[in-house]
Amino acid sequence: MKKLFENIANLLKIKTLVTIAAVFVFIVKSLRGEIETDSIMLVVGTVTAFYFGTVSDKKL
Repeated sequence: MKKLFENIANLLKIKTLVTIAAVFVFIVKSLRGEIETDSIMLVVGTVTAFYFGTVSDKKL
């Protein structure tokens, strides 16, 4: 149970929230047709790669 609370606390860190918000915004804009699919793939891929790169770097 303690591990569950630790994982939830880690999700509430600012970097995670910014990553989730960026992905959500670009998905919504893409579904509405406001931006092209290629743009969303580039931006979401970059943000996600940066996030997971910094997370895995901390664990090393």
